[in-house]
Amino acid sequence: MTTNAGSADEPPVRARRRAPAGAAVLREDVTEAIRAAVFDELAAVGYARMSIEGIARRAGVGKTAVYRRWRSKLHLVLDVVSALAVTGFPAPDTGSLEGDLRLLYEVTSRALRHPVASQIIPDLQAEAARNPDLADAFQKALRDGQEGVASRIVAAAETRGELAAGLDPELALDLISGPLYWRAVVIRPPKLPKGYLEQLARATAGALKAL
Repeated sequence: MTTNAGSADEPPVRARRRAPAGAAVLREDVTEAIRAAVFDELAAVGYARMSIEGIARRAGVGKTAVYRRWRSKLHLVLDVVSALAVTGFPAPDTGSLEGDLRLLYEVTSRALRHPVASQIIPDLQAEAARNPDLADAFQKALRDGQEGVASRIVAAAETRGELAAGLDPELALDLISGPLYWRAVVIRPPKLPKGYLEQLARATAGALKAL
């Protein structure tokens, strides 16, 4: 009885021992912890001084956990930055062009002026000037995230009859995204002037209608 029972239990025991080493199962919570650590590490030390060791320490994992997912810090940052393009911002749906623009600017302003983002973006811009791969990923993350939302805002306004059909998408994107990015990321004032976002939304809606 004992021998037979032991023999019957062996396959499940072996299966349990093999599972963790099986097809390199990667825990999603660990992956997300590493991604979050990348943002914190970038904000703390910048891309040039960032290391896999520092990321692993901040995430509370071993270096092997990082290397199992990404080959180098460049590939890790490229993946994290590229993910921003997929996430993007939700398209506002207030029922008016000016309302949609105002809501978009409020959300975008908070994101750009976040302490972590305000440190990471300028640093990555500087590094992108020296690294073509990072430049492509960074540009895609910024452009795709904003372009998707801007195109939906314009399409909704065209459907409502607020804008003429067939606007130049490139020019529309420049008008919608350019001014706030210039103010929040390039000029970087301590705070935006009172009523600035409301005025910007009104002016941008007027500019789009004039096209």
